Amino acid sequence: MAQFDEVAQKSKLHPKPEGLTLQYGTAGFRTNAKHLDHIMFRMGLLATLRSKKTKSTIGVMVTASHNPEEDNGVKLIDPMGEMVAAAWEEYATQLANAEQEHLLTALKDIIEKEDVSMSEAASVYIGRDTRPSSAALSQAVLDGVSSLGGKTHDYGLVSTPQLHYMVCCCNTKGRYGSATLEGYYQKLSQAFLQLTQNVPNRTDDQKRLLLDGANGIGALKMRELEPFIRSELQVLLSNDGSSGKLNHLCGADYVKVQQKAPQGVSMGVGERCCSFDGDADRIVYYYTDSKNCFHLLDGDKIATLISTFLKELLTQAELNLQVAVVQTAYANGSSTHYLEDVMKVSVCCTKTGVKHLHHAAQEYDIGVYFEANGHGTVLFSKAAQKQIVELVKDSNINDERKHAAKLLENTVNLINQTVGDAISDMLVIEAVLAIRGMSVQDWDEIYTDLPNRQLKVTVSDRRVIDTTDAERRAVTPEGLQDAIDSLVKKYKNARSFVRPSGTEDVVRVYAEADTQEGADSLAHEVSLAVYRLAGGVGDEPKPLH
Repeated sequence: MAQFDEVAQKSKLHPKPEGLTLQYGTAGFRTNAKHLDHIMFRMGLLATLRSKKTKSTIGVMVTASHNPEEDNGVKLIDPMGEMVAAAWEEYATQLANAEQEHLLTALKDIIEKEDVSMSEAASVYIGRDTRPSSAALSQAVLDGVSSLGGKTHDYGLVSTPQLHYMVCCCNTKGRYGSATLEGYYQKLSQAFLQLTQNVPNRTDDQKRLLLDGANGIGALKMRELEPFIRSELQVLLSNDGSSGKLNHLCGADYVKVQQKAPQGVSMGVGERCCSFDGDADRIVYYYTDSKNCFHLLDGDKIATLISTFLKELLTQAELNLQVAVVQTAYANGSSTHYLEDVMKVSVCCTKTGVKHLHHAAQEYDIGVYFEANGHGTVLFSKAAQKQIVELVKDSNINDERKHAAKLLENTVNLINQTVGDAISDMLVIEAVLAIRGMSVQDWDEIYTDLPNRQLKVTVSDRRVIDTTDAERRAVTPEGLQDAIDSLVKKYKNARSFVRPSGTEDVVRVYAEADTQEGADSLAHEVSLAVYRLAGGVGDEPKPLH
């Protein structure tokens, strides 16, 4: 077939290094940029097949998110702006690892298995982050698409969530919004201004926000958004990419892991600050108090702020819709207790990984999910959105219900429901703080995190550990869960769980207790149990103190 001739010819320009194997994971492919040219070409091929199969536009995003600048990566986006279907992750791995002379066989194998009609038209949207390697790598994707006769739209520099948004807009025929950057900024800014414009007595200080752009794409896109929102939010941008290196000593991941402010941000006492990650799909907030103590507000705090705001609005609007927060075992016990016992919000626990969280959130009228690292969003069911819109139009309701319904409608429009979006999440948080008249300290004091500690234990084979109950209990090896249970009983307000890493022969240990000393000591004792019962290698874990 002539179309495969072109693939054969063009693939020679993007040869696979012999013996190199890579795995398509939750974050797609990620590694040093110099190993990725053939992968990009092949993901162009795969996206074209996926488009023909789904009769929809598919997205391909060239980014390595919070990884160092010399890395790069790629991920595929399905028609509704969600992550690509699991079976196609397998195909991505197979196609990526086929040696050069077997590429056409691997390609035809996917076409046959999925019964792809090759006469079907194909459309692929492509975006990239600011890494030096991204332009050439996205050209390789374009080559892959064109060699199978697909049509492309190259958005150039966009954040990951923006490309997810564009794909969703295209496949909903504009119902979700207009598939342009201008359309994205218009939709978000209009909703944000509607929410904040009527808030009384806001001072300039309350409208000020310090933002660390991680020297990445988020900084560029914030500059473009600024004129749309300036009347209600003054963003002081640092690490804007003009001099620093992407993700180096800055960005959401750095702040979360190091528990300190990024370089290049000078914070006054109590000033509200936030950090994006490299591709602007994560956000964390932080401030320093009068004793110069650093306070981090992570995904748990964000989920709590947003879900309790939505719950209050639903009560005021007299709408019978269920709000649920989806967490993983890593969510701090204090947040779970506050949501369930104080705010009476349903909490559901699921396995680690954004795919599991997103899927679980779809089961509710309104599902809020944030990983502790600051990646998350809110999903509104079609029925919930319909009820909100109908209530806004209802002329027979009182002012309080009408006001609450309008706030809900604007909140729906402000949230990027396709995926975690740092820009959208930031605007939601800023709107909620403004409407509630809360400072960042007020928000932080909603609940106090229980002291916790995470450790890892190297084992000879991580597969010996199998878990259940959303990874909170170990099924194998025998005796491990009993050992953990008896250790937990020695401490107050304590819990601990272990889970195998998804990528390396390491077991991750999490512990929390009423004091930091207790959490540290429990984490160490559980690590010892893992080491002894699950085939630890190297030296025995040493106490932290």
